[in-house]
Amino acid sequence: MIQKGVRSQESGVRRETSGFEGSRAPSRTFEDLIVWQKAHAWVLGVYRLSAKFPSHELYGLTSQLRRAAVSIPANIAEGYKKTGAADKRRFFNIAQGSLEECRYYLILTRDLNYGDTTELNHQLAEISRLLTAYTNAIQAPSP
Repeated sequence: MIQKGVRSQESGVRRETSGFEGSRAPSRTFEDLIVWQKAHAWVLGVYRLSAKFPSHELYGLTSQLRRAAVSIPANIAEGYKKTGAADKRRFFNIAQGSLEECRYYLILTRDLNYGDTTELNHQLAEISRLLTAYTNAIQAPSP
């Protein structure tokens, strides 16, 4: 059976639209957020890819890519717990900045022939869209 519903941008949790199936509870931790789940899975892919880099890149590209990659879900997690909308948006903006940094490192990885980055690039684009939607859904305080 195909699950129908709408995904709440604030919680990242799919909610049922029909009255008889009930609805999932809002997120309780950052781990419930779809954007965090995808970003975490992406980091695991980055670690697998960068493990194949030449050993002379250990303190160069390997370290830089991994650091920036981990920053994405880490800042999503930190922003999730912030109570003010401005603070939340600031951490999600930092995550988006790290995401763009990673986009460059993937270009460099490809151009140095260190590995195929096609799938990681597709996943990164999806994470960027989700993060943008999540950030835009956070309500600004009323003046």
